[in-house]
Amino acid sequence: MTETSGIGRTTDESRTNDEVWVVGATGRIGRGVTARLAARGLTVVPVGRSRERLLAAGAEAGLPGDAKVVVADSAGRIADEIVRERPRVVVNTMGAFATTAPVIARACMPGGHYVDQANDVVAVEGLLALHDEAVKAGSTLVTGAGFGVLATEAVVAKLCEGRGAPHRVRVDAVASVAIEAGVLGTALAASMVDVLTAGGRRYDNGWLVPSRLGADQRRLTFPDGESAKSAGVASGDLVAAHAASGAPFVTATSALVPTAPLVRALLPLLGRLLSVPALRRLAVDRLGRAAIKKAVPRPRTHSWGHAVVEWADGTRHEGWLRAGDGMDFTADVTATVTELLARGAGRPGAWTPAAALGPDLATTAGGTFVRD
Repeated sequence: MTETSGIGRTTDESRTNDEVWVVGATGRIGRGVTARLAARGLTVVPVGRSRERLLAAGAEAGLPGDAKVVVADSAGRIADEIVRERPRVVVNTMGAFATTAPVIARACMPGGHYVDQANDVVAVEGLLALHDEAVKAGSTLVTGAGFGVLATEAVVAKLCEGRGAPHRVRVDAVASVAIEAGVLGTALAASMVDVLTAGGRRYDNGWLVPSRLGADQRRLTFPDGESAKSAGVASGDLVAAHAASGAPFVTATSALVPTAPLVRALLPLLGRLLSVPALRRLAVDRLGRAAIKKAVPRPRTHSWGHAVVEWADGTRHEGWLRAGDGMDFTADVTATVTELLARGAGRPGAWTPAAALGPDLATTAGGTFVRD
């Protein structure tokens, strides 16, 4: 394998080659996306810090022995390589999306496309803020391409089809995820820390306002009879549900938020401490290095996205999206979005997944709608 192909920029900066770059290809989601895209016949280029690990990830994904890899150790250096080589689509699975997404997405423009799995308010809103730039550049940027965002956004969009804007929406994301043996990883660790530092959010009369992290606790009983607790969180699901519905009042909960009374009481303090940059970096580093000695199966049979939509006249509709392992579904969503963009689907701009490609993207990626 070679690290570069020598392909330089053309005189037309919007012209791209046929490559799909997977940034963070050695992580769990990155490996899954790489394998899925390779199986679909796309020209996949693993991107990351370690040449040896990229070679191993490529071999695991079934890439040919002479396949290309790109070695770069920061978002800035990755962006430089993107500008120089012009891949058609770049998939960002490296995490820390609030900082890495704008850098990498801007490098894809003009003409190239971008996909990530962000699911925090800051990262999702930051990517969506590039909409006008992306339209002018003829590029499609998709954020939240995973269980987080799509599993609830698709249900809201389905429930609101053919109707006026509702008055109130609640979404609940309850992923069921098997834990692999090994280290937790920086990307997942950063996502977990970001949940705490962002605190809570909700839409109140159309305005995004602070709320207590862990508020609105509830126990959900799923259509298959299993159940789980969830609690309020500032997530990309919240932003996407508001955009998909136009409702002035929107709340979001997640099963990732601790629900034990003592832990919930400490969440605001812990969030403030982790907002200190030095403490955040330390927490992400220590958590990311945490060793998981034994694989743990997923706690429930299915992952569920849930939405309740209410109109001012009292009409109420409820719906669910059923998926398998939440991480596997995320890899399926990312791969599906990436393949569609690589083959010419989508429209210029910055979008959440269902806004870019329609709510049926969720079923194309393997989910199943369950309506009331």
